[in-house]
Amino acid sequence: MHITRADFGDPRLAAFLQAHLDDMEPTAPPESRHALDLTALQADGVRLWVGADGERILGTVALAAVAHGHEELKSMRTEPHARGTGVATRLLAQALEDARRRGVSQVSLETGSMEFFEPARRFYARAGFTPCEPFGSYVEDPLSTFMTLELGPR
Repeated sequence: MHITRADFGDPRLAAFLQAHLDDMEPTAPPESRHALDLTALQADGVRLWVGADGERILGTVALAAVAHGHEELKSMRTEPHARGTGVATRLLAQALEDARRRGVSQVSLETGSMEFFEPARRFYARAGFTPCEPFGSYVEDPLSTFMTLELGPR
């Protein structure tokens, strides 16, 4: 798998990100779904990477600024047929290394609290993320789980 910064003109990326939004739709009401769409991922302060193997997009990961030195992990998705093959691990490592290089000291995330998101919560816990209070503009929501990771020097 080759990881690069996103090419927002790539129609495969638009389809991949729409599939992510479609996956989230049945999990919670709109006010409890926080995935970013293609336009939001192009905003200032957001960095998106794509993992691909030849012609197929295998996964995405983004970082979005929350505050000085604090960023949020967003749009972490692995293509269903590639789950369990290390795609997410490599994408997360790419994002965290980029954050460290830029002096970010904390990366946080929001994910669902429902059973659908249990594999994601286990993955983030194995990577060192721990539960935290809502951050940024988030508020308490029984359908959300918040986690954070303090980044030390590499």
